[in-house]
Amino acid sequence: MTVPDHVTSHLRALGLTDPGPIHYNLKPPVLYEMALAQDEGQLAAQGPLCTRTDPYTGRSPRDRFLVRDASNIDTINWGAVNRPTDAATFDHLQERLADHATGKPLFVQDLYAGADPEYTMPVRIITEKAWHSLFAYNMFVRRPAIDRADFEPGFTVLDLCTFKADPERDNTNSEAAIFVSLEKELVLIGGTHYAGEIKKSIFSVLNHRLPGENVLPMHCSANEDPDGSTAVFFGLSGTGKTTLSADASRTLIGDDEHGWSENGVFNFEGGCYAKMIDLTPEQEPEIYSTTERFGTILENVMLEDETRTPDFTDDTITRNTRGSYPIDYIPNASETGQGGHPDHVIFLTYDAFGVLPPVSKLTPEQTMFHFLSGYTAKVAGTERGVSAPKATFSTCFGEPFMVRHPAEYAELLGDKIRTHGAQCWLINTGLTGGPYGTGERIDLQHTRAMVDAILTNQLNDAPTTPDPVFGMHVPEHVPNVPDTILQPRNTWEDPDAFDQQAAELARMFAENFAKYADHVSAGVEAAAPTA
Repeated sequence: MTVPDHVTSHLRALGLTDPGPIHYNLKPPVLYEMALAQDEGQLAAQGPLCTRTDPYTGRSPRDRFLVRDASNIDTINWGAVNRPTDAATFDHLQERLADHATGKPLFVQDLYAGADPEYTMPVRIITEKAWHSLFAYNMFVRRPAIDRADFEPGFTVLDLCTFKADPERDNTNSEAAIFVSLEKELVLIGGTHYAGEIKKSIFSVLNHRLPGENVLPMHCSANEDPDGSTAVFFGLSGTGKTTLSADASRTLIGDDEHGWSENGVFNFEGGCYAKMIDLTPEQEPEIYSTTERFGTILENVMLEDETRTPDFTDDTITRNTRGSYPIDYIPNASETGQGGHPDHVIFLTYDAFGVLPPVSKLTPEQTMFHFLSGYTAKVAGTERGVSAPKATFSTCFGEPFMVRHPAEYAELLGDKIRTHGAQCWLINTGLTGGPYGTGERIDLQHTRAMVDAILTNQLNDAPTTPDPVFGMHVPEHVPNVPDTILQPRNTWEDPDAFDQQAAELARMFAENFAKYADHVSAGVEAAAPTA
């Protein structure tokens, strides 16, 4: 495709004055050809492109910096998550990346972040790898060429993954660098091949921009039923967010990033970036089917030597194996990426301590408390018999991407659920009957039955019992779920051990929430559990 003048002039403005050939808005077949020709990956059986990103097999949060200046000094929650840098350091790195790009082919994709035309942001993704350009094509919103005739990027990502930063020279933490300048509307990425940095950097930008327009940015999945009743699912990695939202009976709006505006919910993306580890056609048929499609990228998934068949159980490179594919590869995906105001807001947590109820109803104040807490628990590891679970608190269920103070997002959420009458729920997809090593994971079919009962409004007015420690309202009966598992204390052989474990988790909640207490109302503070 001919490169428009506005693209070449923009590249020059970025300092990219002497690159190699510019490949503009290439489609997947050509990007496949170029990626394979440049030895960027392997062709997997059934058509996916299989790539590797090691040693960086996930985001690199310690290597992300935001330029601190007069315009954002009071709007960003500066600290260990949002690390500040200065304009001079950013400009120096930009010059270094421009030098690195000399003579190198560059791939440019003009795309959009946000399916709602009222809030969409044009994004230009510039990469040195063909497969990263394919990733951008998959993950952002695609529009016909006629809509891009006068394209002007609202933000640009320059991703030169083979560049390696010098910490002493470039003022970075490592050879990887993810630098964001809100003023220059530019993201610089170098030193990491992990493609997720591209989409998450734009998510962070939207998390800063949209609250000023009374839009709540959310790290969540969303779906709707045939009558248009919408639900959103918040949850950290491993809690079942993608699995539980990919319901064949409902339309998938999106699986990871959304906004909640005065118009309703809208997807930020045009694709999905699903975990692939231990994927099976029995448990997740819709997602599994995408791994047999041309255009899908399988990231860090191992292939059988002779057949090139993906082995989704192989975690040789990482357990964070990923699949990137256009959202319309899911048969029931929304054509518009938009839905109404949520009738149900569902928080998912994997409680490895085995003390949270499998389903509970939340008041608006409890909703804001759990939103700010963003709790899940992870097992430290089992390779050498380590069995103690570890509590993880990621505020707003997406702390690494929340640029503003968490209380701002919580207030927005509280306002919207009150205005639109959303019912709010906490679902524990973790353990019952004891902590890790003793308890068993709550049966997926029981969890699905709980979600189904919520989405069909069967629990809205159902009788509930307050949890004595955490205060949530636990339904006394859920269709197709044994009553005995609804109260977790009843599933433990030793009730006294349950009480001790519940009190310990309540203490961890309270300790974590202390940092937000000065920023929330008394009602939200009172929603904290009592040890």
